[in-house]
Amino acid sequence: MPRVLLLLPTSTYRASDFLAAAAALRVDVTVASEKPSTLERSQPDALLTLDFHDASACARAVAEFARRVPIHGVVAVDDETAVAASAIQSALGLPGNPPEAAAAARNKVLLRRKLEEAGVPTPRHRVFPLDSDFGKIAGTLPYPCVAKPTFLAGSRGVIRADDPAGLIAAAGRIARILRDPEVARQGGDAAREILVEEFVAGDELAVEGLLEKGSLRVLAIFDKPDPLDGPYFEETIYVTPSRRDPTAQDAIRDAVARGARALGLAEGPVHAEVRQGGGTTWLIELAARSIGGLCSRSLRFGTGMTLEEIVLRNALRLPLPAADREAAASGVMMIPIPRAGVLESFRGTEAARAVPDIVDVAITARPGQRLVPLPEGSRYLGFLFSRAATPERAEAALREAHARLELEIREEA
Repeated sequence: MPRVLLLLPTSTYRASDFLAAAAALRVDVTVASEKPSTLERSQPDALLTLDFHDASACARAVAEFARRVPIHGVVAVDDETAVAASAIQSALGLPGNPPEAAAAARNKVLLRRKLEEAGVPTPRHRVFPLDSDFGKIAGTLPYPCVAKPTFLAGSRGVIRADDPAGLIAAAGRIARILRDPEVARQGGDAAREILVEEFVAGDELAVEGLLEKGSLRVLAIFDKPDPLDGPYFEETIYVTPSRRDPTAQDAIRDAVARGARALGLAEGPVHAEVRQGGGTTWLIELAARSIGGLCSRSLRFGTGMTLEEIVLRNALRLPLPAADREAAASGVMMIPIPRAGVLESFRGTEAARAVPDIVDVAITARPGQRLVPLPEGSRYLGFLFSRAATPERAEAALREAHARLELEIREEA
């Protein structure tokens, strides 16, 4: 029976979905995490501890492990593990992305440079050392612009500035995020840089795709109906199929395919963010992993196959049946954190579930949990899922369900 190595950070939302997909495919699983488990000695074939921030060490450790327990596929479930996964795949001679391609997708500066070199529309940018004097720099830049860390995901630390004072304030907030010891360890050299790029106006969309020997198969294009114009860029609603016209959707597919070639990505899932405005399709992000959070639960393919099953089949070179998305429209809402504080209570979930076309409500925050909104935070309160005859109905259901939720948040002293 084939065995897949899942790289699952302890902070991921996605462990249960990938493990369920592996069980459905009846494949053996070894789970690697960055923290040791008390079960590791009793389950030596099923658990590994790896330092995901040292890709070379990960490759050596897994190569040694594979001499005893053969590994047939490796899957990174998020940005934090993508570079380590590519190094492991290379060490084991398994299909995957070149490590340098995964590193370019992981680092926004390298991503921008690769895209520019290949002529793929992407925001113009400059990168500055973390300790730069932004009081002097701010007056030399065009506005509006967007300041961000070069490696964090989920819009964390991404701030729009409309004038020099706004950029100085944004750089200060980003610097405080990057100086957090855990963030600094995660980013390494990248945690000592701030990227400043032009703000690109337009409608934003997300693309879920699968690369097979360099060829891109687009699995879904999501509309993001809520405008993402700043000052922060908290994502809320995704709805598919896209309501963009066929020509616009073809331009999106082309931009993502060109971006993957520019980076050298060739195998496995990709998640992209694009903007369309002024007659141009801009590639904003291209990650060598599938969609984050619990958002993949909004997708079904063929006769009910999940996105995780598709990713595992690709990694293990198992037959992949027709992977057309289901006919129904579907959507997901990442429930935003309205303000900082401690969550006291969360009411209205049953009322939200009762909304027509809502298929699930997954609350991931817990009473007593400290809530940190964007741009400093990196988590959501939970997720709402809809399935309907049209994208419009799927979107409307999400908005109605969200309106029925009631939060009580206690301010911290």
